[in-house]
Amino acid sequence: MSGCADDLTAVDVELTPTLLGRVAGGNASNVTNLYGVIDHDNIFGLNLTVPEDAREIVKTWDARETLEKWVDSGEDDEMIVHVPFTENVRIRSVVIKLGRGETCPRRVRLYVNSPHGIDFSDESKPTQDLSLLENAEQALEYPVRVSAFASVNSVTLFFSDSPGGERSRVYYIGFKGESKRPLKEPGSKLDLAAANAADAPVDRLKETAPGAQSTIR
Repeated sequence: MSGCADDLTAVDVELTPTLLGRVAGGNASNVTNLYGVIDHDNIFGLNLTVPEDAREIVKTWDARETLEKWVDSGEDDEMIVHVPFTENVRIRSVVIKLGRGETCPRRVRLYVNSPHGIDFSDESKPTQDLSLLENAEQALEYPVRVSAFASVNSVTLFFSDSPGGERSRVYYIGFKGESKRPLKEPGSKLDLAAANAADAPVDRLKETAPGAQSTIR
């Protein structure tokens, strides 16, 4: 059943932390935490009690279980967090730690490559719609369809549907996958480092008679 992991979603299987970690990772040997390629200065949120706190929940991997920093929704249980990257990435899973009880959102809609995020009036179809586990004590990985997240420069997360209907709380957002080379601007030249003369650009290769050396100019 090769390739099945790429098409699984959080609503396709009965989720456990072990299963989520195994499915999200797939067979890719270079899957890693993508914290280092997140554009932290440009993270923002909508309908947060403290809008600037959106950056506080995109923590390092080692801090994913900490409870000192979180974000709460403002007027109701809906909140949006926009996370851009410094280069294109392939995302295999989203890692989330939620509030518990009445403040645990049960749904997150993911939108990729919206440079300015979305707002609450946006009616476009999300890239993926995930059901979230309630009252989990730890951060959980939710696998995504890798084919839909193969070249991503931003992810906008729309949380909603808490049991109480008045407030949602999120402690941690992270991503696992593979980073890619940043895209060049159109018309720019590809820079290749030349470690020695053999790596330098070759304009012409002139063939000579048998037994003679070739001349590179």
